[in-house]
Amino acid sequence: MASRLGDRTAGRGVAKVLRVLGAQPRQVSYASTAEVSASAGVNAATVVRAAQLLGFSGWPALRSEIRSRYLSSLSASEVLSEHGTGGDGSAAAAVRRGTHNLQDLSLVLDQAQIDRVAGAIAGARVTLVLGSGSFAGPGLQLSHLAQTIGHDVRLHRTGGTSLFNEVSLLREGDCLIAFLLWRTPWQILHAMQAAPPGVRIVLVCDQTRDELVTLADEFVHVPSEGSSMFPSLVAPTVVVEATLAALVARDPDAAAAASDRAELLWSRYGLFPDPGEDLQ
Repeated sequence: MASRLGDRTAGRGVAKVLRVLGAQPRQVSYASTAEVSASAGVNAATVVRAAQLLGFSGWPALRSEIRSRYLSSLSASEVLSEHGTGGDGSAAAAVRRGTHNLQDLSLVLDQAQIDRVAGAIAGARVTLVLGSGSFAGPGLQLSHLAQTIGHDVRLHRTGGTSLFNEVSLLREGDCLIAFLLWRTPWQILHAMQAAPPGVRIVLVCDQTRDELVTLADEFVHVPSEGSSMFPSLVAPTVVVEATLAALVARDPDAAAAASDRAELLWSRYGLFPDPGEDLQ
């Protein structure tokens, strides 16, 4: 909070709210505006002012950030304990959490920013995509489908010297896209820092830490809380789908022609069964 405040001074009421946020991160990470105001001994408007002083649109946006940071401090088993087993089944819980994440995403997802990300990919000689473990899933979707419509987008899954070699081959005007969710290995952050000058960096992330925001040319904030042990990839996947659609919209004819060429190649080598072919 201190870094977000900078040299600005919080008034007495806002200072009370900030003290509650610092002392009770778990409790406030799912509290309503009224609950936070009661804990701080202030009115609801003061809670909103505190959020805006920290650079957020309001309490829901700040609460989401606190929640993401709190969950990132927990192991998977601790996250499970945090969520509990639930009483209405895993399917209902997953749908409910995914819907909630999409509602939160709808408040912050910016079409102009998605268009800029698509433009960075379209203008790049090469786009390198990074993600660790299951968080590479949206990156796989992005790389495969962007290739299908004619863009050189590559998902890199290994670390160590191979990762840094790949990053070192990027040139001015190329693009580096990283998915940083929950807990991400240092290597991916270091690889972003090692990108050559002029490489456009796009970061899809669930925490608005200053050191991450300033590192990226485009910082796309997504909610990622899951319903059980592991984070949800619903919101990052929607960001990927929106980016792919924006890429197509830039030049639909070129995208269609590239897709047709891919389809012809797949057909030539019999990658898929013919319609009506016996699958036994």
